[in-house]
Amino acid sequence: MKKKKVVIGLSGGVDSSIAAYKLLEQGYEVEALFMINWKDASVTIRGNCTWEEDLIVAKLVAKKLNIPLHIVDSSEQYMQKVADYMFAEYQRGRTPNPDVLCNREIKFDVFLDRVHEIGADYFATGHYARKEQVIIDGKPVYRLLAGSDKNKDQSYFLCQLSQAQLEKALFPIGDIEKPEVRRIAVELDLATAYRKDSQGLCFIGKVDLPTFLQQKLAPKEGNIILIPHKHFKKRKDLSLGSSREEVLQACESHHFAPQDGKIVGKHNGAHYFTIGQRRGLNVGGMKAPLFVIGTDVNENIIYVGMGKEHPGLFRSGLFIPAEDLHWVRPDMEMKAGESRDYLCRIRYRQALVEARLYRYEEGMYITFTEMQRGITPGQFAAWYDGEELIGSGVIA
Repeated sequence: MKKKKVVIGLSGGVDSSIAAYKLLEQGYEVEALFMINWKDASVTIRGNCTWEEDLIVAKLVAKKLNIPLHIVDSSEQYMQKVADYMFAEYQRGRTPNPDVLCNREIKFDVFLDRVHEIGADYFATGHYARKEQVIIDGKPVYRLLAGSDKNKDQSYFLCQLSQAQLEKALFPIGDIEKPEVRRIAVELDLATAYRKDSQGLCFIGKVDLPTFLQQKLAPKEGNIILIPHKHFKKRKDLSLGSSREEVLQACESHHFAPQDGKIVGKHNGAHYFTIGQRRGLNVGGMKAPLFVIGTDVNENIIYVGMGKEHPGLFRSGLFIPAEDLHWVRPDMEMKAGESRDYLCRIRYRQALVEARLYRYEEGMYITFTEMQRGITPGQFAAWYDGEELIGSGVIA
């Protein structure tokens, strides 16, 4: 019986290395693919691995495992589909998530193309996530599940994947815990065994964000305005029978004007800052640390609050426009007028929290049982039914 062929994305990290090994162990014919997504070393922080270093390590791993390694330069597509989107979002005063976009627009599309090119059956990645196939109305449906290692679950990064992408995807280490991955790498004496995990942008590395953004977004001095606690009114907790007006009010973002506070400093560009940010404000003489609670890129103003419990950091809900909604499970898509309870997260590694989703014609409103800190426009909210990721969307 002919072996099934899998293309594995080999990044130079330990996770993808062991994912490749696991595929071999399971009897697949394996070929590796290394993607070059970014070549500009001027924006990466010194001391962090460049793609050239990653490629050397990936070659060592491929040689050790005796699998062919293909190299694909997708830097042009990355610039068009991810980097340009990032610049545009920051210019609008929003904070995008490039890793989610890279998975949807670059990685998984390139993998699918290569699957078709070489006649492979599947592609695989080193994500800590799981996939399960179920039959509904006689047709296969693919469930995206959280990784077994709750400390490393990366299903959130895959929240924009389609059924077509999931159909061909394999996650060989999704049911393994990280210490076991490291142990296997050491046992096999792989070049990645003791490498630190990547903490930077998808296939780029750790980036100096202001330097990155300054490629297209010029510095511009503006005011930092401190908003006092008294500016905020306590919002009403929602009940099961809440009206549409109450839901919309709960999901409103905070709005500020210059007259609401006082100028306490200067910044070099509102588009360089994001909700919840503390570093880079450079305002001294305060009783407690300052945090960004709002940005106005049109007027080039940053609004800040004093202390990590400032009410401007917290909101009880959020809104996702209809055009920005995505259903990993299209068969579970909510219709206008429908509401459901799900578990939700608004950033990677955040614990899942209880939420109620309200679908209206204009989009989705999500309210939380507990106020959430740092709800940030441009980021992705993802909702789960237990361990399964059902859908996601870009926060307005």
